[in-house]
Amino acid sequence: MMARSEPPTWYRWLVLLFISLAMFGNYYLYDTIAPIADLLKSQLNFTDEDIGLLYSVYSWGAILILLPGGVFIDRYGTRKATMLFGVICAVAGFVTMASANLYVMLAGRFLLSAAELLIVAITAAIAKWFRGKELAFAMGINLTIARLGQIAADWSPTWARAAYSNWRDPLIIGAVLGLTCVLGAVLYWILEVRAEARYSLGEAGTIDKLVLTDLVKFNPSFWLITALCVGFYSVIFPFRSFAIKFFIEAHGAARDFAGQLNSVLPFAAMIATPLIGLLVDRIGKRATLMAAGTLLLVPVFPLLAYTRLTLYLPVSMLGIAFSLIPAIMWPSVAYIVEQKRLGSAYALMFLLQQGGVSGAVWLAGRANDATAASAANPDGYLPMLWLFTLLGVASLAFAFLLWRKETGPEARGLETIRA
Repeated sequence: MMARSEPPTWYRWLVLLFISLAMFGNYYLYDTIAPIADLLKSQLNFTDEDIGLLYSVYSWGAILILLPGGVFIDRYGTRKATMLFGVICAVAGFVTMASANLYVMLAGRFLLSAAELLIVAITAAIAKWFRGKELAFAMGINLTIARLGQIAADWSPTWARAAYSNWRDPLIIGAVLGLTCVLGAVLYWILEVRAEARYSLGEAGTIDKLVLTDLVKFNPSFWLITALCVGFYSVIFPFRSFAIKFFIEAHGAARDFAGQLNSVLPFAAMIATPLIGLLVDRIGKRATLMAAGTLLLVPVFPLLAYTRLTLYLPVSMLGIAFSLIPAIMWPSVAYIVEQKRLGSAYALMFLLQQGGVSGAVWLAGRANDATAASAANPDGYLPMLWLFTLLGVASLAFAFLLWRKETGPEARGLETIRA
């Protein structure tokens, strides 16, 4: 019996394109709240704490389902997992727009946390279809398509301007676009079933699992990177949650312009992250560049709070940091943690990151409510901006400690190893 050939190149890239549609949908759905934050407040009497909870409940759900969801993916495979979690994400979009009741919206956002498992399943599927040097590039393309979902959500006040007369119409648009989670899963299912009958497919990538006994075995550099990860994302994602509302009320920006500004971060990351990865592979200097990116983070929020400089300056600084740090941080873990424990390492970072983000976004919303932050009182945003500044300073401290560790006698190669 003749051995089956591998799928042709064009077929594999077609699979990547279709499965990435599901990522586009869940990224869009996650960012549907930010452009309507002020409308939720003015039309539904939501508080900023309520808006923060719409993001926090997503993180709480992700923390709860990560481990059992990983077991499901292992047992039933990436095709069934992508379909299941894609359907849940699509349902979440319709639940979120179904009612003006806060608790119904929170239920929808909790369901949307299945997006994190959808991402894991898609990552494992890509690892099954791509090997060797193609894998990193394929994952980069997948992330680019996913980031387009974020950019589309941020720009929706521009391309769907008429929908922003009320809070619900933008969520209806989000629910419809969220159906791409199902469409992508269906097309992937069809292509993989067809391929299994004709070609030899690779094995699915290993799903990240948290092994509790491994937690005490990680080295200091790993814990410093993890602390930097928690601090950094506890600034970036909570700020993006309130950024459009803040730009409108504190800086007088038009809604469409505010959305465009918020899109700078995913747009910059979409383009720059692969290029930065290539650069770091050639020159090393990972700890140094992470420290430099974190240093850019610190002055951003004082500039927003106390100056009237063009908003392009602090937002561009955030965009550079958002491109630089993740492009280096995640691959760096593979240099300092042995292969057999990488799953535990990444899962632990993910759990702690989600915990930090959920706490920071809730605290930011609570601070805005306590100081009555609004267009009539833009100074009410100062406590939120100082919260992000302090988190930025803490992140810089961890980055500095990591740089000192990796340039000393106990360095593990972050500064010197080149691909």
